[in-house]
Amino acid sequence: MLHEMNVTAILRRALAGGGEFADIYFEEGSSTSVVCEDGKIERVLAGTDRGVGIRVISDLRTAYAYTNEISEKALLALADTVSRAVRGKAFDRAIAMGPLVTGAGFPIETPPDGVPLGEKVALVNRADQAARKFSNKIKQVMVVYRDSRTNTQIANSLGEFIENARTGTLLVTQVVAADDGQIQTGYEPLGRFQGFEIFRERSPEEIALAAARRATMMLAARKAPGGLMPVVLSSEAGGTMVHEAIGHGLEADLAQSGMSVYTGKVGTQVASPLVTVIDDATIPNARGSFSFDDEGTPAQRTVLVENGILKGYLYDRLSAMKDGCASTGNGRRESYHAKPIVRMTNTMIAPGTTPPNEIVSGVERGLFVRKMGGGQVNTVNGDFVFEVSEGYLIENGTVGEPVRGATLTGNGPEVLQKIVQVGSDLGFGIGTCGKDGQGVPVSDAQPTLLISEITVGGAA
Repeated sequence: MLHEMNVTAILRRALAGGGEFADIYFEEGSSTSVVCEDGKIERVLAGTDRGVGIRVISDLRTAYAYTNEISEKALLALADTVSRAVRGKAFDRAIAMGPLVTGAGFPIETPPDGVPLGEKVALVNRADQAARKFSNKIKQVMVVYRDSRTNTQIANSLGEFIENARTGTLLVTQVVAADDGQIQTGYEPLGRFQGFEIFRERSPEEIALAAARRATMMLAARKAPGGLMPVVLSSEAGGTMVHEAIGHGLEADLAQSGMSVYTGKVGTQVASPLVTVIDDATIPNARGSFSFDDEGTPAQRTVLVENGILKGYLYDRLSAMKDGCASTGNGRRESYHAKPIVRMTNTMIAPGTTPPNEIVSGVERGLFVRKMGGGQVNTVNGDFVFEVSEGYLIENGTVGEPVRGATLTGNGPEVLQKIVQVGSDLGFGIGTCGKDGQGVPVSDAQPTLLISEITVGGAA
């Protein structure tokens, strides 16, 4: 652990070749995963990993290296390696290391590493059996359980010394249903930085049945109609829209490189006046939350768009140095193997004031999206496409029959301008966000939203 070493000497060695900033990132973690496929436990994996990465920022460029050897001698050698990779003005400031500050973390009632492995396997089997019993149309079931515990320490040349701990639990069920030549899938996850008590809120059976119901219901659904139409996104849909249509474009590294449609638009209207977008890493136990980010910056609640006006971007230390501002606490990394980059945490469209049932009742004909599927966006121009995994027709203000095969296609800034009603509710979705080869846990949220017009891909 870093507190047992002379971190000041290691940091000064890292900066010997020049540089404005250096940090040391120590990580120690353990995890357990159980995978069930075709009614059999296919994999049970448990492991631990630990390592250290050292970074130097010089002339707004990053040099980074890591090692599994945890000793002061090894870290001094690693610091030499990093220092040789940079060229710049010699670092001539003293480093006054402050006291070790420990993140408050989130309360964990039942730490997963204290739960017997047999109980975790039984939990996975319960989900598998519940899904299979739901219908004889269920042909394949996969259940994945995973828990993790990670402890980190971060020391940097500003004298900050941070310690952080996170414990997370995840259960995912994916179901394939088939009938009369039709194949449909259902997917349902549950995950937060929480212990085994998470299953008191939603049991493994409930997760499995949600996936099984979605898959079998879509078998009987007719093809979605295509064309321009109003769309109501339920709060249950998850926040794919906010994550893809605007979230990535507000990460400062993309905006600075001109790879975002929102580059240079701070202070301008980028969404409907009804829309406020927030990234908030302080929500207790949420899948994107923490006490400190992976650079030691305290978790924050950042208002990105307020009443349709772009207020700013998400920053890590490097991008903040480029813009001459402070980090927003969005420096995140998958593990000690990787340098930190700008990432979202828990990103949401804030609730409005309209009751959700009033939003639906005001639509004569359109599409109601209860659950979004995957999506992708071109951050340069804002164009996106999203899959709808559970959708229904709206007829005369009432949610009617289910439809399958729908996609939503549009442009982020244009669609955000077309949000004409914002519900008073708020629903969360979870995921693992990929960027630059790294995946980090996130959650997204939105209220019920009415988009006045969007292109729905479906039947002609």
